[in-house]
Amino acid sequence: MGKTGLVLGVANRRSIAWAIARRLAGEGAELAFTYQGERIEKNVRELAGSVESPLVTECDVRSDDDVTRVFEEVATTFDGGLDLLVHSVAFAAAEDLEGRFTDTPRDRYWLALDVSAYSLVASARAAEPLMEARGGGAILTMTYLGGERAVPHYNVMGVAKAALDASVRYLAWDLGQRQIRVNAVSAGPVRTLAARSIAGFATMEAIVEERAPLHRHIDGDDVGAAAAYLLSDEARNVTGTTLYVDSGYHAMGM
Repeated sequence: MGKTGLVLGVANRRSIAWAIARRLAGEGAELAFTYQGERIEKNVRELAGSVESPLVTECDVRSDDDVTRVFEEVATTFDGGLDLLVHSVAFAAAEDLEGRFTDTPRDRYWLALDVSAYSLVASARAAEPLMEARGGGAILTMTYLGGERAVPHYNVMGVAKAALDASVRYLAWDLGQRQIRVNAVSAGPVRTLAARSIAGFATMEAIVEERAPLHRHIDGDDVGAAAAYLLSDEARNVTGTTLYVDSGYHAMGM
């Protein structure tokens, strides 16, 4: 691949972001990484070191100043340019991923949308000049079917994913004139750190296995393969698109 990329959202080796990064690095991409908070810094630095990353830096995606600083560091590291951006960032308060969506308080509603959806907009805006310097680029984010259909207990995160999905389409239009593509992967249930906070996650897995056409689960490597395609030149005419990696579950009516 021989490209440069920034990966947002690695927490540990079970993270979907790490599965994507591992695949990209295996194809020759040089990657920078961000982490959120001291609690996961050691994990991210160890993983980044295993793929010889030249940059690992902290980023609070709710801070415009932090986002600006990160992309300035990326520009310095990669000689003023950037080819790829992987956005795998989402958050909602644990108490809002159980019970009723109706009971979501205003402040935590906006928190979920800020971290899970607006962070893509902020990151894409900061990446634009670096990608334009390279003659174009590719941005990828992670979504889920809960943004299109009501999934019990997914609640406010589903609303955030709906905003994320719309953001992908509008960003694809805005950035297309700069030859920057924006796409999403909608993955089925994958056992990650974030997934463990969703009440009823085991039920989600069981239903997919029962009702999906392929009757099997997916794992991070499946997502990594799909992401590598969307971020590659093989997908040069694919933008504003969601690629489902869920054993076909999204196609079923019941």
